[in-house]
Amino acid sequence: MNSRILKTLEFEQVKQLIIPYLATAQGKEELAELEPISDVSRIETWLDETQDGMKVHRLRGGIPVPKIENIRPHMKRIEIGADLNGVELAQITRVLTTTRELYRFIEELKESEIEFLRLYDWAKQLMHLPELTKRLKTSIDEDGRVTDDASDALRQVRQQIRRSEQSIRETLDGLIRGNNARYLSDAIVTMRNERYVIPVKSEYRSVFGGVIHDQSASGQTLFVEPKQIVELNNRLRQQQIAEKNEVARILSELSAELVPYRKEIIHNAYVIGKFDFMNGKARFAKEYQAIVPEINLENQVTFKQARHPLIPSEKVVANDISLGKDYQAIVITGPNTGGKTLALKTLGLLQLMGQSGLPILVDEQSQMGIFDEVFADIGDEQSIEQNLSTFSSHMVNIVDILNRANEKSLVLFDELGAGTDPQEGAALAIAILDEMGSRSTYVMATTHYPELKIYGYNRPNTINASMEFDVDTLSPTYRLLIGVPGRSNAFEISRRLGLDHQIIESAKQIIDGESQDLNEMIADLENRRKMAETEYLELRQSLEASEKIKKELEEAHRYFYEEREKELAKGRKEANKLVETAKEEAEKIIADIRKMQLSGGQNRVKEHELIDMKTKLSGLSHAEDHLQKNKVLQKAKAAKKLKVGDEVMVTSYGQRGELLKKVGNDQWQVQLGILKMTVAEEELEPLAPVKEPVQRVLSTVRSGNSSHVSTQLDLRGKRYEEALGEVDQYIDGALLANYPQVTIIHGKGTGALRQGIIEYLKNHRSVKSFEFAPANQGGNGATIVTFK
Repeated sequence: MNSRILKTLEFEQVKQLIIPYLATAQGKEELAELEPISDVSRIETWLDETQDGMKVHRLRGGIPVPKIENIRPHMKRIEIGADLNGVELAQITRVLTTTRELYRFIEELKESEIEFLRLYDWAKQLMHLPELTKRLKTSIDEDGRVTDDASDALRQVRQQIRRSEQSIRETLDGLIRGNNARYLSDAIVTMRNERYVIPVKSEYRSVFGGVIHDQSASGQTLFVEPKQIVELNNRLRQQQIAEKNEVARILSELSAELVPYRKEIIHNAYVIGKFDFMNGKARFAKEYQAIVPEINLENQVTFKQARHPLIPSEKVVANDISLGKDYQAIVITGPNTGGKTLALKTLGLLQLMGQSGLPILVDEQSQMGIFDEVFADIGDEQSIEQNLSTFSSHMVNIVDILNRANEKSLVLFDELGAGTDPQEGAALAIAILDEMGSRSTYVMATTHYPELKIYGYNRPNTINASMEFDVDTLSPTYRLLIGVPGRSNAFEISRRLGLDHQIIESAKQIIDGESQDLNEMIADLENRRKMAETEYLELRQSLEASEKIKKELEEAHRYFYEEREKELAKGRKEANKLVETAKEEAEKIIADIRKMQLSGGQNRVKEHELIDMKTKLSGLSHAEDHLQKNKVLQKAKAAKKLKVGDEVMVTSYGQRGELLKKVGNDQWQVQLGILKMTVAEEELEPLAPVKEPVQRVLSTVRSGNSSHVSTQLDLRGKRYEEALGEVDQYIDGALLANYPQVTIIHGKGTGALRQGIIEYLKNHRSVKSFEFAPANQGGNGATIVTFK
């Protein structure tokens, strides 16, 4: 990309906006070298990296990259055999520890199964050096100081230094206190020439003896090293020299250890810089509400709500800019200060940012093209040195553009043809635009010339545009209007400012009819546009109201089903409670029957007692009011009206009977065998009369299912109480079926169930005998029962 366009569109100023978001020298170097390119694959890679950086920033707050200085000079020095100082080693240690932290961070992202486009590829290039990192981290702290843990010798000499310093201070503290304080300018301990001294008044220089190292500017104070600590200072100085030598040895050793890994360390710093640059672009995108656009290989540019990054967000006006799909040239007409040049720069600058892999200030679903070159002729480039006028300087630039532009170029013309005679300038502007159109070049141009207002109507792939002007406030709105040519608002503005009506009308008559017709056409287009906008807003409001109603209906629908499910759940819960209560009462009644059966001895339960118990069981059911209101059920019930003498099935007992008389509104007296009972009408079903008379009275009160009783009862796997209950019912059924004997299979198990059945059979008055089955039929796992 030509360097002229970068300066014209202020691309470097945009890069300056990203610098505060970078932490490493390598990242800043990446930004400094960044320029727009036209290689599609590289642009896609850059944009993918930007997308990854924005994704990490959204999910994890960014990639953990600390401040890192440029280490390439350090690595160059160790390559030629030089030793690094502590600060330089600390900076290299920061690179290695950051590599370790990034390695862990990337692994966590992988474990979370978060997908990225390029992040993992860069992470694979990091070379983690754990042993070297640990050695440097242990030996050098963050400010470059060699730590005591760097070597045992260094730890020991520093301990000796601390002890020597303590001894010197204790000795000096004893000298400056008490009576000796009168000999001192100040009762403090200080240092001169790296030796501990005290400030002594010049007249008392001989009191403490020792060595004088310095004096004050006035000469009144001498800094004396008392003779008591001379030897101690000498020893301390020797220890300090030993420490310095050991530190130098450690630094040399550490520098030598870096030599085999210098390429890996440099590349780690490079990759960290890439991550830092991804971070910086992501933070810039968040701050400026920018996105990564889609790439349209057919160069159909669609920038939705495009904003210029160098204008404060509270002042910038967003505009929709599109080029390349329905038209390849846009001609913006209208007066100055309306924002034409800004629209031109916004298109060019956003395109350059996109082709540099930077996020751009547009809304989602925006698309960018890929242009081999972007050219611009913007601003007053009059040159005194070259003796060029405004027109000449523009023409020199335009000639250069015409020599290089092709079908893959984007050209931006500001005030095309300005600076010369209006008619000639307009003719030149039209000719230049026609030449660009013949090359299929993508063009956005601004102009004052009225001749170009109809240019978009007469040329294919070309459209007019203008910047909106609010006549009421006499100020531009900076909104770009595609498809509407600009018009002069001089007459309207003059009228609002109070110019006489006759003067305005005279001026209108002076201009030629074609210009007047053109202005009227433009005014009509503007009126139609405003009407369309009004209708759009009305439709938008109606749509929003409809969507609101739809949302409320969906909410009500959802609420209805939620409440229905709640009520159903509540009903099921209450029904389960009723069932549990009924089961408890039924079990109690069954237990009473069993108790009467077991304790009856020879007095077996009477038939009427059994029926009475069944009546109690039937009384456990509850009437459902809603069924009484069901018209379908009422009609079905009316279709089976009962009358005296009908044969019916008493559903609660499963017995056939004959109606004797009606008792009350919904109850009947029924003859059940030898018994007469009062039964609710809803429990009666009419039956066809039996053709053959009943031979045995007893059979009328036996269960209709008695003929289906098996000759064996298998109780294996049953609980004790449940099994005894089944035995009781089974014996009754077997007796009703007139079986001479039956087999009860209870299994061997612990013997508890077998013993309980034996006890039950001993007390049953209808059991003649019982014994275990033969060995080939289950042995003591089954009992054969013989009835009387």
